[in-house]
Amino acid sequence: MTVDGAADDPGRRPDADALAVRTLGECRHPSPLAGRPGHEPFVDETRRVLLCSDVTELAAPGAPARAFEPAGPRERIFFDPARLTCGILTCGGLCPGLNNVVRAIVLRLSHAYRVRRILGFRYGYAGLAHPELHEPRVLAPDVVESWHERGGTALGSSRGPQDPGRMVESLQRLDVGLLFVIGGDGGLRGASALAGEIARRGLAVGVVGVPKTIDNDLQWTWRSFGFETAVDAARGVLEAAHEEACGAWNGVGLVKLMGRHSGFIAAHATLASGDVDFCLVPEVPFALDGPGGLLTALEARLAVEHHALVAVAEGAGQELLPAGAPPARDPSGNVKLKDVGTFLRDRITAHLATTRIDGVVRYIDPSYTIRSLPTNSFDSQLCLAFGQHAVHAGMAGRTDVLVGVWNQRFTHVPIPLAVAARRRLDPRGELWQRVLESTGRVC
Repeated sequence: MTVDGAADDPGRRPDADALAVRTLGECRHPSPLAGRPGHEPFVDETRRVLLCSDVTELAAPGAPARAFEPAGPRERIFFDPARLTCGILTCGGLCPGLNNVVRAIVLRLSHAYRVRRILGFRYGYAGLAHPELHEPRVLAPDVVESWHERGGTALGSSRGPQDPGRMVESLQRLDVGLLFVIGGDGGLRGASALAGEIARRGLAVGVVGVPKTIDNDLQWTWRSFGFETAVDAARGVLEAAHEEACGAWNGVGLVKLMGRHSGFIAAHATLASGDVDFCLVPEVPFALDGPGGLLTALEARLAVEHHALVAVAEGAGQELLPAGAPPARDPSGNVKLKDVGTFLRDRITAHLATTRIDGVVRYIDPSYTIRSLPTNSFDSQLCLAFGQHAVHAGMAGRTDVLVGVWNQRFTHVPIPLAVAARRRLDPRGELWQRVLESTGRVC
């Protein structure tokens, strides 16, 4: 099946073994939720969330079904809450909802499970590896009470790998039995490496992830938090750029949006706007010059309507930019992209001058503004659910796992499976066809 226009190769779908979730051991403690009025029902451990909802994809008789373990509270838990210390960290770039998730985890640990000691590690893995430099922050409901009203991360964040052995030693020294990692693909790879080092040392310490990627490009989860907020904000920027373009003769609005490898923000914002004439994403190569190139198509658009709006994802068209020195990398090892936004701005401006078209380019790059925003209503609810389900998973002894959303259910996804490949927009899928129709690129 496909989700949101993501490419799907049936031959690469995970088998039942890859979907199995690691546990720390037998759950011997009764859940403190038992008998408490108003708590959600305990999960039936025999239930599963099917990977494919199409009946033609169901497993053959006798074969194990490819399915996710459902998220939710368990009747028996692994940890004794009265003796447990939990840790939380946020890593990678900013994303709407980081504070919401931290707050949700703290509230659920404190109110539902009565965990007495919760530590917030400062500046991501750097703070876990070096707590003597960045003293952990003691978290409690009164501390995080209003955190959901703010963007950014109150705990701080960082990029770059840290020594798993040193981080495990910090966890042992601080007596942390359960760590929650809020991060994207890089941060979650770090969480999986940390869980592996913990397992090699034979320790009963759980590591649970919450999917944070504003590009919505993690595999096997329908949504990561922050994405809907980003699309909402990007739509507003596109509307402003459209007005700028319409307010000038042969005005061109050009907006660069986030999307290093996956164009979901640009695609969804284009559909939400309805005014975009050209949507450029990393998954769909485009030419700049020649009869089928962007500049010729833009020229034709201006000849008829005298204004145009272009949305470009930051990872689009990288092959068109001049080759220079070997690409630099950020502290996490990601290749630093060349700036396609300013490149297109200059090339479009030069083309207007060369063809003697009296026009102007209005360029907007709202990336850092968008990623530091507070959440919208959808993401606020999603963050709360993610945080709560992460706590349930951790208390039940699940480890090297993240909370995902699949087939309208919250699920447990093994982290190695989630980060094995990046989810990308399918150029043959329904989402991209809608984008082409919306922009008038398909008749």
